[in-house]
Amino acid sequence: MLYSLAKILLLILIVVLLASGLAYLLDAKDIFLGEVQATISGTEYTLSPLQAVLFLVALTVLIWIVLKLLSFTFSLLRFINGDDTALSRFFSKNREKKGYKALADGMLALASGEGRVAMDKANKAAKFLDNPSLTNILAAQAAELSGDRAKAEEIYKSLVLIPEAKFVGVRGLLKQKLEDGNTEVALKLAEKAFSIKPKHEEIQDTLLQLQAKSEDWSGARQTLRSKLKHGFLPRDVHKRRDAVLALSQAKGVIGEELSIEAREKAIEANRLSPDLVPAATMAARSYIEAGKPRYATRVVQAAWKTQPHPDLATAYAEIVPQETPEQRLKRFAQLRKLAPEHRETKLAMAELFLAAEEFGKARKEIEDMLEDDPDARVLTIMAAAERGEGGSDDAVRAWLTKALGAKRGPQWICEKCQTAHSEWRPVCANCEAFDTLAWKSPPVAGYASSTGLEMLPLIVGAGETFEDEKEDKTASTAPVIADAEVTQEVTPKEIETSSDAGVSSTADGGAATS
Repeated sequence: MLYSLAKILLLILIVVLLASGLAYLLDAKDIFLGEVQATISGTEYTLSPLQAVLFLVALTVLIWIVLKLLSFTFSLLRFINGDDTALSRFFSKNREKKGYKALADGMLALASGEGRVAMDKANKAAKFLDNPSLTNILAAQAAELSGDRAKAEEIYKSLVLIPEAKFVGVRGLLKQKLEDGNTEVALKLAEKAFSIKPKHEEIQDTLLQLQAKSEDWSGARQTLRSKLKHGFLPRDVHKRRDAVLALSQAKGVIGEELSIEAREKAIEANRLSPDLVPAATMAARSYIEAGKPRYATRVVQAAWKTQPHPDLATAYAEIVPQETPEQRLKRFAQLRKLAPEHRETKLAMAELFLAAEEFGKARKEIEDMLEDDPDARVLTIMAAAERGEGGSDDAVRAWLTKALGAKRGPQWICEKCQTAHSEWRPVCANCEAFDTLAWKSPPVAGYASSTGLEMLPLIVGAGETFEDEKEDKTASTAPVIADAEVTQEVTPKEIETSSDAGVSSTADGGAATS
């Protein structure tokens, strides 16, 4: 309000001053004692003071117009000569306005999924704008949307030559090579993009996946550290994945025997993530190879406490390979105390009781699992216990037949695509995802059997025999801890050994008794 009042007062003051000045000029004849006389080209002019003032104002305006005309003339000459002038800037602004309008329309068309329209607008914008980094990006995306990958690749290559758009060009080529499955070139492009923008999260993930796929474990660990450094990875996840990469490095340098480098990498992987089963297994074997059974025992026990696993039981058995079944039962009691209610603990103890010919105790270990959706391994152990206790052939065959149609136990399952793997690996064999394998039961899907497998328990219970089916499809018995005599007595041809179900193989004596 005060500001408005001040403006009104200022306006009134200006009007008063102009009126006073005009009145002063009208009365100036008496002040200046006459008129103003001027002689121009021999002609004498007599002017009143007011006329003199008006003449000076008119002369000033005339001089200003002449100067502007001269400036326009010189600007026109410079425009014709190609120099940057106000006139050229006027036309340039008009062209820029049209160019940015076409660019905006092209972006809208691109967002609407109209590839051809976006391409036309990009070409139009390129005519008016001298900014290829913008127009070429729009043109490349429009070409990809319309399906012209060759044109898009050509534009991306041109963007690589522009410093400010180099990253966009490399990233565009990288995406094309990934779509084509050319991982070798894609890896080089990812490394180039990473060198330009090391903080780019998408490029970090892509580079890490490509390095893991190509088994460049050292480079992958550097990329992983960069993700941690720039805050794109929690510290606990980094520690776990760094352990996976260290373990992969160890696997990559293993020959016929564990080398010193492999041992160091395996021990480092176990130190980074003690609950990583493959790392614990390899570290334990490296300690066994180095003649340090106590360290191997500590490694297996630490991992078993967090994640009991058949491979850990195998490694634990290898620490003392020549012990008797009774001695092994006593030593495995230490593992049992760490996770007494875990499924894997009970299965390992059941196999140990089978090896010690204590079939009643073996049956008791798996009684709860028989009631709670048993898998093939549980049913096969039950068949072995039935045989060991002197059960009839029909009863043994009935348990084995149930095992044929039962679900498999836990396996290495990719949590991204649910693909089962026979052994752990850092990269999924199906979807190529990194560090997605988990030890768990595979998802059970309903299926229609054309072989009548669901009828086998009824048929076998009636006394029929199916030697061919039993030889081809008998489930794993996990006889790692069962000795040779018991195994032959229980299943002459009916129980086959399986490396993924037991603690070790009877033949090599790793976990079996002699």
